[in-house]
Amino acid sequence: MAKDLIDIFLDFTLQPILDAIFTDDYKGKYGEKLTENELKKVSFFGRKGEILRNVYIPKDNGETSEIDVLFISQKGIFVFESKNYSGWIFGNEKDQYWTTCLAGGQKNRFYNPIKQNRAHLKWLSNSLTAEGFEVPLFSIIVFSERCELKKITTYSDDIVVIKRDKTYKTVKHIWDSSADVLSDEQVELIYEKLKLYTNVDEAVKAAHVQNIENRYKKESNDPVVSDYSGEDLLCPWCGNKLVLRTAKKGQNAGKQFYGCSAFPQCRYIKNESKA
Repeated sequence: MAKDLIDIFLDFTLQPILDAIFTDDYKGKYGEKLTENELKKVSFFGRKGEILRNVYIPKDNGETSEIDVLFISQKGIFVFESKNYSGWIFGNEKDQYWTTCLAGGQKNRFYNPIKQNRAHLKWLSNSLTAEGFEVPLFSIIVFSERCELKKITTYSDDIVVIKRDKTYKTVKHIWDSSADVLSDEQVELIYEKLKLYTNVDEAVKAAHVQNIENRYKKESNDPVVSDYSGEDLLCPWCGNKLVLRTAKKGQNAGKQFYGCSAFPQCRYIKNESKA
């Protein structure tokens, strides 16, 4: 269904203002909260489940995998990756990165959320198996209602990519076509165990963000710089991508800095420690 006039007005007037005021972290958490609200509607209309947000599942290497939203039910666990982007969204299941196109032609890349959620499912399954649970996991990628899923190509039957207002319908469809595999007592037990992974201290959260930043920095001379969500960081002067470089001469020789990829036309630079 096409957007109504109010949605279009918000995209081209209010949204740029919100994007300028609020950080990516704030917008991400807000999107997760909206997804949680949609799941509360699911529970209200008879499909009961327990909801958890920001679940830091441990990995084998001592790092963590952060899951945005979980809905634990008798049918299994619905695992949500929430993306609170606006604009047109283009993506292919096999690609490493997807693209969002904003008003004015600005394009930003972000890490493929299907691959991102597959990693979440892997570590969640490992954690549940270690506790003695074999539970079906349903992967759902949820985008903001403000965006348009312009061209999304998937090949796997177990992948669902939707806008947030389709959450209830999607969960209902999976629910009605799936058998019960957990009792109410097992749902509560899994909820209590996974809830422990939401009560992590700030050091764990900071380490998680740092590990992701390190992972997305490519090992080339001028790697494109990404934020912790996998989206390229852009030059505030001209809008081109920032790259990580190393000064080769002068008093700052050997030090790293962020420079605009449009150099020498654009000479914006920022010290790495301040980025």
